[in-house]
Amino acid sequence: MWKIQTKVQALIKSWSSSIPKSSINFQFHRPFSSMDSISSPSRTISVFSTIPLPPGSDAADASGNSTLSRKPISLWPGMHHSPVTTALWEARSSIFERLLDPPKDAPPQSELLTKTPSQSRTIVIYNFSSDFILREQYRDPWNEARIGKLLEDLDALAGTISVRHCSDVDSTTRPLLLVTASVDRIVLKKPISVDADLKVVGSVIWVGKSSIEVQLDMIQSTEVALTANFIFVARDSKTGKAALVNRILPETEEEKLLFEGAEARSKLRKRKNRGGMWGLENGDIKRIDALLAEGRIFCDMPALADRDSILLRDTRLENSLICQPQQRNIHGRIFGGFLMQRAFELAFSTAYVFAGMVPYFFEVDHVDFLKPVDVGDFLRFTSCVLYTELDNPDQPLINVEVVAHVTRPEIRSSEVSNTFYFTFTVRPEAKANGNGFRLRNVVPATEEEARRIIERMDAEKMLRDLSKQSESG
Repeated sequence: MWKIQTKVQALIKSWSSSIPKSSINFQFHRPFSSMDSISSPSRTISVFSTIPLPPGSDAADASGNSTLSRKPISLWPGMHHSPVTTALWEARSSIFERLLDPPKDAPPQSELLTKTPSQSRTIVIYNFSSDFILREQYRDPWNEARIGKLLEDLDALAGTISVRHCSDVDSTTRPLLLVTASVDRIVLKKPISVDADLKVVGSVIWVGKSSIEVQLDMIQSTEVALTANFIFVARDSKTGKAALVNRILPETEEEKLLFEGAEARSKLRKRKNRGGMWGLENGDIKRIDALLAEGRIFCDMPALADRDSILLRDTRLENSLICQPQQRNIHGRIFGGFLMQRAFELAFSTAYVFAGMVPYFFEVDHVDFLKPVDVGDFLRFTSCVLYTELDNPDQPLINVEVVAHVTRPEIRSSEVSNTFYFTFTVRPEAKANGNGFRLRNVVPATEEEARRIIERMDAEKMLRDLSKQSESG
């Protein structure tokens, strides 16, 4: 079992020396004064990174050639995200050196091992109560933890755990390439404060032939505050084909129950991939027509439309970015946790504008990583409120869809790389001051929008029913 503590002393040391998140150091040749603009027309300010190259690290000679063979850990990819990802890199450096520089022409892993969940179990501790710097890095405007930043950390931790499970003891074989395939669910069970320490416990709970499920629990004040389930797939790092992964042997009753629940979710995913579920049936035509009936009034007779409803297309937001090298992972692609953070922030903003008051994160319903995103890609995020659930007036739900497109203007191409589904509710204190607050109903204007709504509602209902069965079982 690994235990990683982010302490203020370690942070201060890392910020000042080896953390790759370069701060900017301004060096003044002499102090500025009020007479500077009169006595001299210009001043020179030197700007340089505060990260020195430690002894034994890569250096360059006058021609720019590397004089040594290995980069320091502070310059490895994926080191520019958060204190937790940095701590994970430090802890797993011996394992990941093989991924950065695998043996040339090395054979694949030939022997599959049987491991227990405890062998991959890793614990991360956020010392919020004693570490002011760490606390400020994770604080949101409402004095709670920034969910988007935690999602980024969870993806990094889940990746570390999956690599630990798949690693063998033979340093002469080439390591597997592990890719985040999807996030099955992330459920927030209670608010996460930045005034109390936070512990994250994660381990592999299920494996298939070439896929792995990792479960992470965030614990604060002895209670589970958040649960997340990540799915990874293994690929041969040379051929790119599916690769077999080490077996798993659950030992305790809890581990066996988690394995059974993950097995049931795996069967659901296979049925979905075969097209055997979440597709529309004949009876759904009536549901589509019912959804479109109100939408047609908005389009054809807007003055007579229901003021408690709104067209789906009128809830949209969008943002774009160019993917930078600082966001790359160990394989040189854009870090999945970074994509989740950006998608969450757009979804939060979408729910905020829609509700007219600060939303409260409820859960990540599902995330699909369909295509890799590369450094330099032009990434466009579009979001909308897909539908609302108003049955429970004390906890109305806002379901937000975010779609990421990799856009290539040079070849006039745009492909979907990721889909994200988030659910938000409204803070109780916001509702109390809302003066008759009520969420609006979202209606589609096109058949394609109606189909998306129905498919997502059915998928969500099935996943929630399965979750309840697992908890009761």
